[in-house]
Amino acid sequence: MNALRKVLRGVTHANEWLGRAVLAWLVLAMFVLLFMEVNMRYLFGSPTVWTGELTQMLFGAYAILAGAYIMTQRAHVNVDIFYARFPRRVRAAVDVLTSALFFAFVLVLVTEGYSMAEDSISRWETSRSAWNPPVWPVKLAIPVGAGLLLLQGIVKLIHDILILFNLEGSEPLFPEQAGEDQL
Repeated sequence: MNALRKVLRGVTHANEWLGRAVLAWLVLAMFVLLFMEVNMRYLFGSPTVWTGELTQMLFGAYAILAGAYIMTQRAHVNVDIFYARFPRRVRAAVDVLTSALFFAFVLVLVTEGYSMAEDSISRWETSRSAWNPPVWPVKLAIPVGAGLLLLQGIVKLIHDILILFNLEGSEPLFPEQAGEDQL
């Protein structure tokens, strides 16, 4: 059980690192690109043909890669009119029951994303714009991000099962939300 806990904590720590380190730099890069484009367009009257498209590509990669990090922070949108009032074990039971929907969605995202990325890489697909950058790296981010989300979803499912059966150890597998009750 200790080895499993280490693996599950490792997945969470890797996704947290990705979110804090890599994704933060992507946001900074998008900011710099957009700031540069605004200055080039309005101050120098010379807009670029590539900054808007590159920013869109970076944002696409950011959006798909952020899913697992957001799950480590429990920041995904919930309809919690009743859920937030449930005791911790009841919330865990609801999460276990509804995880089937999550896994169905993510497995489709992994398989279809992989198929799309494989096709794009095999053709060295480009955007066919005036700048014409390769788009396959962004498409490759889809199955990678979905795979990371799948792994974090497995961690969450195991964590919820441990809570449900009162088997959670002294060190949690998953960061807890502030103010969460300890039933």
